[in-house]
Amino acid sequence: MNSMTNKTRDKVLEILLKKQRCTINEIAEEIGINHISVRHHISKLEVDGRVSSEEENIGVGRPRKVYFLTSQGMEDFPQRYLTFSIRLVEQLKDTLPPNTVKKLFKEIATDMVNDHTAQIDLSELDLQERLTLIKQLLQNEGFAIEVLNNEGGFQIREVSCPYKHVGEEHPEICIVDEAIIEQVLAIAIEKTHCVLSGDPYCAYSAPAEKEKVSNVIISE
Repeated sequence: MNSMTNKTRDKVLEILLKKQRCTINEIAEEIGINHISVRHHISKLEVDGRVSSEEENIGVGRPRKVYFLTSQGMEDFPQRYLTFSIRLVEQLKDTLPPNTVKKLFKEIATDMVNDHTAQIDLSELDLQERLTLIKQLLQNEGFAIEVLNNEGGFQIREVSCPYKHVGEEHPEICIVDEAIIEQVLAIAIEKTHCVLSGDPYCAYSAPAEKEKVSNVIISE
């Protein structure tokens, strides 16, 4: 295998590490090569046991095939950042009462919202504009999002989550994205699905109230 091939496959792995779940076309767009070349590299990585795939339903239409790193694939990367994050949360939980830890995560969420909305008056935004803002904010944090109509309301799906590996050890961290969504929407939401419980995605549902939310499919 030549050095150029190695570099391309490393880029594929790096994209999957960052975004967690991607289609062939999404990877091709990120790297700037054609999808046929990406498919070739992905096939080799699957044979090596470093990448796997599954069908993913995204609402209307045919399911799409997404690729993700296996445990073996994750081992190709330094885990120091993950180990540090887990140890940091462990120290917080060992030092502070559970309610204080939850309050701290909610304050982190508030800081994220404030940073993203410094020039925005949330009170002037309608529901659709708030959903668009949530999409932008969470995408900036590394999530891939889908917003779908639900009976009498809508559902926000997190197709991929940058906190997943920390959440496997410390599910309290899920408070962060939930608090972000609630603060931007300014309405109560209900968590209906969670990857930590074996679901294919995390999802939050809420009533549409007076406004009908048009279908929006958003992904990385």
